Amino acid sequence: MTPIARRLELYTLKRPQEVLIVHTEIGSEPDEIAIFKGFSSSLMNPTAYDPEVPVLPEDARITAIDRLYAPFNPQNPRYIEQGRSLAAMEELLAEVGV
Repeated sequence: MTPIARRLELYTLKRPQEVLIVHTEIGSEPDEIAIFKGFSSSLMNPTAYDPEVPVLPEDARITAIDRLYAPFNPQNPRYIEQGRSLAAMEELLAEVGV
């Protein structure tokens, strides 16, 4: 099965007008990960230069996912939806076939 991080990246390739902000806990540390047009980047921690190094590890716990209109502007975010659960996000992933 494809890891959730890759599925979220694929979702943003199919919906390039959206940016996802994934609220997560990696170990005991909170993180926010922006996903746009197939790429992931941490908003709180350094992101590896190597795109093969996952920003969102498989053991991370996703607490919420925000959907925003692209392009993402942190000073003026334009939300489509805030606080979507991973289970609810699965519906949208299935809708676009990822």
